[in-house]
Amino acid sequence: MAQSEKLDAVALLKADHRKVADLFAKFEAAKGAGKKKALAEEICMELTIHTKIEEDVFYPACEGKIEEDLLKEAYVEHDAAKVLIAEIEAGGPDDEFYDAKVKVLSEEIEHHVEEEEKRVEGMFAQARKAGLDMDALGAAMAAEKEQLKAAYQQSGLPTPPTPTLEATTIGQPAHG
Repeated sequence: MAQSEKLDAVALLKADHRKVADLFAKFEAAKGAGKKKALAEEICMELTIHTKIEEDVFYPACEGKIEEDLLKEAYVEHDAAKVLIAEIEAGGPDDEFYDAKVKVLSEEIEHHVEEEEKRVEGMFAQARKAGLDMDALGAAMAAEKEQLKAAYQQSGLPTPPTPTLEATTIGQPAHG
């Protein structure tokens, strides 16, 4: 995105949503392992950056201003996506479940986007109604997005933290 293009927070996040939806559609139609791998890597990069800017900037700004359950669900949905992203990144098109993992990630993201973009009760609508400074949030997210993209293109994607999964271990209730 050109520096001259200033998007407010919701417009920036929605633009990310459309871009990733388009990439998932291209993956579905792709033939050949090389093309699928390249598209899957681009999807993983876009989603990793998107979740990071939401978790670093947008979600904290929403704390106490939107429905708490909606925000908690968003964090859990991010962690579920991060697990699949890590598995997709670690694998390749020849892996037995590679296409299935990308498909499930696509479906999870589609659901997540719907929750954020619902007209009245969605996260974005609630954030706007709460009077958050969408221009300032958009500028902060755009700046972080550029930094992350440059860093990840140079060193590859990091293993993302999954705090909602780290809060519990399977079979063990969370304490606190």
